[in-house]
Amino acid sequence: MDDRIDAGVRADSADQSKVAAWLKPVLGTLSPAGARGRLTILMFHHVHPACDPLFPGDMHAGVFRERLEWIRDWFNVLPLEDAVAALRRRTLPARALAITFDDGYADNCTVALPILLEMKLHATFFIASAFLDGGRMWNDTVIETIRGASGSEFDLSALGLGRHAIGSLETRRRAIQVVLSRLKYLNPVERQARADAAAAQAPTPLPNDLMLTRTQLRDIAAAGMGIGAHTAHHPILAALSDVEARREIVDGREALVEIVRQPVNLFAYPNGRPNTDYTTAHARLAEELGFIAAVSTAPGAARASSTCYQLPRFTPWDRTPGRYGLRLARNLFTRVQTAAP
Repeated sequence: MDDRIDAGVRADSADQSKVAAWLKPVLGTLSPAGARGRLTILMFHHVHPACDPLFPGDMHAGVFRERLEWIRDWFNVLPLEDAVAALRRRTLPARALAITFDDGYADNCTVALPILLEMKLHATFFIASAFLDGGRMWNDTVIETIRGASGSEFDLSALGLGRHAIGSLETRRRAIQVVLSRLKYLNPVERQARADAAAAQAPTPLPNDLMLTRTQLRDIAAAGMGIGAHTAHHPILAALSDVEARREIVDGREALVEIVRQPVNLFAYPNGRPNTDYTTAHARLAEELGFIAAVSTAPGAARASSTCYQLPRFTPWDRTPGRYGLRLARNLFTRVQTAAP
């Protein structure tokens, strides 16, 4: 099988149909219909209207459209809730795939949704409810603060976050990565406080339109897309007490149900790494609270034997159809990591 895949990649060209000719049989063998079926779940966040110079590798409209063309050609795309039901019944179609988005960025509505509708593809949007209507996630506060900082150096040493060169796009990217890594696993209150203190040094106000409005969220739901819970404030659940974790999950879902006036049956763990960001206790909690499934960010594809409360998700970032398809094919037999019992 690997020889067949590698030969296909060597034959890769701009002609997508040539890739499909070798890739679809491979995917059909690795992800057959029925009891041996496997479910690939793709994960996206931002879909910018155009390439972001600071993060040129991030998804934007042109690339997103191209990726969806590949995906539509190679896979049978299902709503995630339907795919989970079929997985449990052992009735998945061959080459089954579901598309998801995390966090709730406004460009999910303004950029991604029209492309999905045009291509007649379904996606599920996992929303951190506390950031709707002008909220801003802590990581975006850091990104936009450093993006807009003036000069060749940005001094955050008073906040315990170091002093950083920002004289080029490359050094700004590096500064952002360092600061995010230092903040990510702090207590959520302290993390937000330090991000806000850094933002206070920004020369201009930070954008307040990065996240969805309630109206945009309703538009996504009204378009027939799935809405899933992603907590209220996007904390690292493993860093919270059991009571705090439950409150975050419940409050997040209740806020979404009130807005979209429909059941919210799916959940995504913030950050999503098994054992690091969530534990089996949180998987049990998701089941106890009545979700039909929950998704992580561990790579791999789900099987009939998989727990529906730790479904893996994966998105390759390769730039050619052959290599993108190769990564998806290999993901089908990646061993899935789950939180330890």
